[in-house]
Amino acid sequence: MTPYVDPDGLQFSQFKALPRDHPIEMLNLVRFKARASYPATHALAQEGLTGAQAYETYGRESGPIFAGLGGEIIWRGGFETTLIGPADEVWDEVFVARYPDAHAFLAMVTNADYQKAVVHRQAAVATSRLIRTHPSDTGATFG
Repeated sequence: MTPYVDPDGLQFSQFKALPRDHPIEMLNLVRFKARASYPATHALAQEGLTGAQAYETYGRESGPIFAGLGGEIIWRGGFETTLIGPADEVWDEVFVARYPDAHAFLAMVTNADYQKAVVHRQAAVATSRLIRTHPSDTGATFG
């Protein structure tokens, strides 16, 4: 499986080209590394943290920034199995994060304190999917 940890330039440009003035919901699918891999110069490089532990650190450090911009986790679930899709896509974290608008998301990822925190995510994540969606009505049927 190809590791996906950060957006590439084209994906980020496509994200930024979409309308920014309405709430967005980001589906997060995350698989951790067995052992976190920090840059050799990072203070935690020799600590032997698991990917899950490094991701917890990311959450602690980035959470206040996320919440301060009006973000909230609106759904979280525990992965059980894939019914349709690649069998090797197994996830440790599955959740939906809501932002008041795309401006808030962009403010978060460009925040200096967030940039310091994201190193923990990069050390923790083996691969991930981050899918932008717009809120829509729910109902009793699929259509």
